[in-house]
Amino acid sequence: MTEDERWAHIVALDDELLKGGVVLSEWCTFIVRDVDMAFAGGAHLAAVLTAVSGIETYLRSEYSVTRKERLVELTNRAGIDANLKADLHVLRKYRNKWVHVDSPWEDEELIEHPEMVEGELEEMAFFAVRALRRTIYENQWV
Repeated sequence: MTEDERWAHIVALDDELLKGGVVLSEWCTFIVRDVDMAFAGGAHLAAVLTAVSGIETYLRSEYSVTRKERLVELTNRAGIDANLKADLHVLRKYRNKWVHVDSPWEDEELIEHPEMVEGELEEMAFFAVRALRRTIYENQWV
């Protein structure tokens, strides 16, 4: 997929999911822009990691009580659709696999089959940009 096709995919997601308006913090807006740039540029891991950051920033702005909750707690507390919550947990766990690498020297799969890892990352990047938008557009006003 070309960069232009990736930008078109982002626009299509907005057309599909955004039916009204939303108010986002400037932090969240900044992060979403970086997710879009990473995704369009084919930086799959960056798109996934940054999308989770954007999701957490949004959930913290809407559902935080102490400002110290972990993402898992914010997700569980959020008044969002159960299917979206489940998808956010999938994304969070996938992100954790990359952020908290337990055995960095066990890298045979990455060395021997980089195309498989890259394919998985690309799939998760598509999943992440959609989950991000489903999250930030969850409380629209018309």
